Amino acid sequence: MWWGGRGQSFNIAPQKAEPDMGLSGPKSVQRTGMLESRSCQLGSHLASGCLPGEQILAWAPGVRKGLEPELPGTLICTNLRVTFQPCGWQRSQVTMAIVRARAQSSQAQQYAGISLSKAGQSSGPRKPPIPLLETSEDWETERKKQGAGSWRVSPVNERFDVATSLPHYFWVPKRTLDSEVRRAFGHFHQGRGPRLSWHHPGGSDLLRCGGFYTASDPNKEDIRAVESMLQAGHSDVVLVDTVDELPSLTDVQLAHLKLRALCLPDSSAAEEKWLSALEGTRWLDYVRSCLRKASDISVLVTSRVRSVVLQERGDRDFNGLLSSLVQLLSAPEARTLLGFQSLVQREWVAAGHPFLTRLGVTGASEEAPVFLLFLDCVWQLLQQFPAEFEFSEFFLLALHDSARVPDTLTFLRDTPWERGKQSGQFNSYTQIYTAGYSQLPAGNSVNPQLSVWDWDLRYSSEQILQFHNPGYDPEHCPDSWLPRQQPNFMVSGPPSSVWLFSRGALTPLNQLCPWRDSPSLLAVSSRWLPRPAISSESLADQEWGLPSHWGACPLPPGLLLPGYLGPQIRLWRRCYLRGRPEVQKGLSAPTISGLQDELSHLQELLRKWTPRISPEDHSEKRDPNTIVSQSR
Repeated sequence: MWWGGRGQSFNIAPQKAEPDMGLSGPKSVQRTGMLESRSCQLGSHLASGCLPGEQILAWAPGVRKGLEPELPGTLICTNLRVTFQPCGWQRSQVTMAIVRARAQSSQAQQYAGISLSKAGQSSGPRKPPIPLLETSEDWETERKKQGAGSWRVSPVNERFDVATSLPHYFWVPKRTLDSEVRRAFGHFHQGRGPRLSWHHPGGSDLLRCGGFYTASDPNKEDIRAVESMLQAGHSDVVLVDTVDELPSLTDVQLAHLKLRALCLPDSSAAEEKWLSALEGTRWLDYVRSCLRKASDISVLVTSRVRSVVLQERGDRDFNGLLSSLVQLLSAPEARTLLGFQSLVQREWVAAGHPFLTRLGVTGASEEAPVFLLFLDCVWQLLQQFPAEFEFSEFFLLALHDSARVPDTLTFLRDTPWERGKQSGQFNSYTQIYTAGYSQLPAGNSVNPQLSVWDWDLRYSSEQILQFHNPGYDPEHCPDSWLPRQQPNFMVSGPPSSVWLFSRGALTPLNQLCPWRDSPSLLAVSSRWLPRPAISSESLADQEWGLPSHWGACPLPPGLLLPGYLGPQIRLWRRCYLRGRPEVQKGLSAPTISGLQDELSHLQELLRKWTPRISPEDHSEKRDPNTIVSQSR
């Protein structure tokens, strides 16, 4: 795991017993006793901030180089991490550690044993904090919660004989038979056919699927089944080219490596050129691209009642990223702490994102931190809409670190089949399809009974309290944000219209599937000609005339459209600059300009936390000072 602390310069002066110069007797004994006493006192002080089950293996006082002025403190090595504690700093904020190293095999077993013993304190089997979507009941409960009445839970992949990268169960149109589902999925890459990701309360459906397997030769019945599943009962269907305008997996990996190198304290980039070097990593550009595309898809879902299908060849990377961001932008429930965890479990874990490969645990060449890119996008939304999210930056950091140093099966497997096999869920099942099965490095030990969401087994109550955003406005309750089938902005689309959304514009299509008369999805019909989009105009501008007609056509309730231009996208400093204690702690800047920047940032946060009041509601305007006091 990378915490931005590698390559730091420490001048370590470990405590040593003074030489006794050949003397013996009470004096040398007294000197040795004093040193041991001081050592024990300091060790006890350091140990007071340890995690449950954490043990200090070694520590040494020293000076952290590379700062002006240099920073004295103590370098500490435990069985879970390595951290530098500056003098006078408290150790209650665990998320501020410089480096959190992966434990060795025996230490991992010890940590798992601690978690198991803590879990064993409760009577009976431990109930997961959120549904892990491993049973049909979990999926049915979630379907009812979303109000997806025209969909059902399909058990067609219960034995993983359709696709090992898909979960046991998923949602398909109610009128589609399982036999049709099985045949239709065979015409998609890796058997990942169209299925429901999220049902919008206004009536639209967001689907995801892999790329068409154009080499197959489906019969007419299979083609009708595929078209029926893509259409999902709607007359208006939009196919979204997911990877269009987004970086490749290689681009994401290269940008992340450049960002990591740049954020090291001993980076070769000159201070006056640091921002230019940051721009050169392209990481923030990729964050910007993801947010813009997610905003456009959110408009597609909310502006008309339609079926919006996210299509990516593998259906395991950017489909999950965009689907998750669309739900965060469109559904206030997804912005709650439990709602966000359920979202990640459904769109990433259960959907088969290859965490093990993408995060480089196996050393495979397909490494690309797509999930970390997603968390960065979420952090950007948290900065722009701080009152809209129940969870805090510290929760995102904990999730980020749990992915980088995984100690549960949640992030230590590439597919639901692998995860279930390790936990012994289906030992009696016959393995039908095992392509892409990845093995863990030798000596890795995890607790198969725990998920990443078992925070109380790894964090203290005080730390978990920091997961909650003090600026969250409880008035943004999920049950009141949008009535079901609201007709004032959700309107029926043109009859039997099929569109391809690519490069910020809608292009009409003659057909849904590539096996009809024309072999190309890009066959353009002259019946529907969309207004051409210009590069500076988002889809929201085209659909609603925003922002020029803001007053006449406001955004639908609950929808967030983030800014993604220039300085609106920022560096996640607490995450990437944790190798610099003065940054991670957030101390006051030593210069006047730095203080002005911090003041501007605080004023901006205060403005965003202040509820938006309509002009005729001045009497109920809240005092900003009251808001601040309530958020403490």
